[in-house]
Amino acid sequence: MPLEAGLLEILACPACHAPLKEEDSELICTGQDCGLAYPVRDGIPVLLVDEARRPA
Repeated sequence: MPLEAGLLEILACPACHAPLKEEDSELICTGQDCGLAYPVRDGIPVLLVDEARRPA
């Protein structure tokens, strides 16, 4: 389920504060040195660094 556009505009990566973009069921950090992928569970973004997937 896609997030509301207004919500995505105000969310930022908790690690580096860069904007996030939505891909599948994750929010991907757009920061060049970060790139963490945060899960979205039941339509709710889980913006915890401990829960994020590291870039490949």
